[in-house]
Amino acid sequence: MPDLPDPVLSFAFEARVEIGADVPVGGPSERERLVFVPITGGTVAGPRLTGTILPGGGDWYTDRDGVASLDARYLIRTDGGDVADIRNRGFWRASPEVTARLDAGADVDEREYYYRTSAQFISGAPALAWLTQSIVVGLARQDGPTICIRFFTLD
Repeated sequence: MPDLPDPVLSFAFEARVEIGADVPVGGPSERERLVFVPITGGTVAGPRLTGTILPGGGDWYTDRDGVASLDARYLIRTDGGDVADIRNRGFWRASPEVTARLDAGADVDEREYYYRTSAQFISGAPALAWLTQSIVVGLARQDGPTICIRFFTLD
């Protein structure tokens, strides 16, 4: 193999997403169910982006045998007034023991469970063109009633 570069990730911002109570939708079986989680607001802060998360979005996730396939969509308004639509897809999985600790409200190190996302952005704002033209991945964690996602660009 020729000497090829390894991927490089650069931290862009962290989103602290406030959520409401789960709304069970149901599914075709006990092993597969759809759940809606409303997004009620939040903040965005980091070296490349600061602002707020607008209420009204949500995460439609499908739980299949304890593995959640995530599909969240919401809006971010930057401190400069620009708006970006984010569609954030990914996976959440954990051992039954870690899940029980999270459900009990324990502070669980994010390395103990898999919570990873890939985000796509839409915006007409020139200042946000870098978001709409980049691969963006997220490392997420649960912080009580808030979901925290550290977003990185693949450079």
